[in-house]
Formats: sequence, structure tokens, C-alpha cells
Amino acid sequence: MSALREMSALKGKLHSIETMGLVDGPGIRTVFFFQGCPLRCQFCHNPDSQSFSGVAEITVEEIVATALRYKTYYDATGGGVTFSGGEPLMQSAFILEALKALKEKGIATCIDTSGYGQMTYYEEIFKYTDHFLLDIKHTRNDVHQTLTGLDMGGIKNFLHALEGFNGTVTIRHVMVPGLSDKQEIMDEILRMIAPIKKIVDKIDILPYHKAGTEKYSQLNIPYQLETVPAMNQDTATVFEKEINEKLQALKKSTLSMTA
Repeated sequence: MSALREMSALKGKLHSIETMGLVDGPGIRTVFFFQGCPLRCQFCHNPDSQSFSGVAEITVEEIVATALRYKTYYDATGGGVTFSGGEPLMQSAFILEALKALKEKGIATCIDTSGYGQMTYYEEIFKYTDHFLLDIKHTRNDVHQTLTGLDMGGIKNFLHALEGFNGTVTIRHVMVPGLSDKQEIMDEILRMIAPIKKIVDKIDILPYHKAGTEKYSQLNIPYQLETVPAMNQDTATVFEKEINEKLQALKKSTLSMTA
């Protein structure tokens, strides 16, 4: 089978598309939300994106055709295409071919991931990805297991792999009251990402919110954080400012040591 036919045969499992995204990477972006995720995050606001079955499919050609309609906006704002989910790296063979096709058209690429994917594809995927949005769920294995249903093996493997990545990484963390609104957790995040600090541009602290909880009742899934209040935005902003100041200081100290 030729490479072209092989690419045409690949199909991704798709949840939805957002055509003028402003929060999933730099500039204006087309965001493809892929279906299926190995995690079961208690604060997930899209539980309908977790299953791998019974969903729409999309081809690489359809992704490129959709993206090209908005290329003028990408070029004007430094935007591009973001693959989100679900967990896009669980469909790595398809994602890799889509990334290659987008780069051939001069379109910037970004992947929003929790770091739980098919490891054998990481090295190749890195070659065609400009930016990662990396979601760190928690820093402690027992809490991570409770919050997501899986231990921290996946995120640790992905962080290690990122030491060979030459693009940019934005760290994201959903701050849940009582679980991660603590200075020691912020310091632990910094220690986790220390090996890749030179490619981390910033750390976003996203306050836990209640939006999307109605989907759980619609899907007949119990919502585990029912009694947990929404995170105060101002408090999260203070934590975000402080952790980014520490990140920049860490990067500067490393630069001065190597100068």
C-alpha cells in the first residue's frame, strides 16, 4: 500500500471541532477534540469524550481541508491547529500522519495532553509538533490514582520523553480546593518539570469549576466531587503568579550557571 493510500485509510475517532479557539494554544486555533481517554478524572468537564466507541470518524485529509479554511487567521495571530481530547496521544498513529500533513501546509501544531499515550510514537510526534499543553493532574501518586484512576507512570514517562523535544511546553494544572491549593504542591510541580524547564514557557493554574457537571447525570455517572466547592479565581491567580515567578528564577539561575 502506498504512503498516500495508507494515510487515507487512517481515521481518527472524533468528539468535536472548535474552529476559532482562543485558549488552546497561541493565537486563533482550530481545535480537534479526539474521542477516548484512559484517565477518568473526577473533575473532567467532558466525560462524554472518555469512551473510545460509538463515535464519529475523521480522515487526515478532512483535518487538513478544515484547517486550511482558517489559515489566514493562523498567519495573522500566530495560531494553528490543536489536537485535544479526550487524550489525542491514544490515537498516535493517526495524530502523527495528521501532524505531518499540517506541517506540509505550513500550519503550526499543538497537542493538549495528559501524557498518557502510545510511547513508541513520541519521538516521531515531537518532530512535527510545535507546542504541547501538558496537563499535570497531581504530584503525588496516591492522590493522582484517586483523581484519575491511574498512577503517575504515564506522566512521568512523558516528561522524560520531553527532554528530547525542541519545541515549547505550557504546563497546566487544575487546582482543586483541599487537594492542590497548597504551596508544597506548587513546589512539587516545579520539581517535576525541572528537567524540561528550558522549554516551559509558563504554568497555567486553572481553577476547578462546576461547569459540565450536568453531563454526569445525563450519562448516569456519579459525580465524585459533588461536595467540593469551585476554586476561588483570585486565589488561583495568586498561586499562578508565584509559581511562574519561581519558574523564571529557576530558568535564570540555570542560565547564569552555564554562562
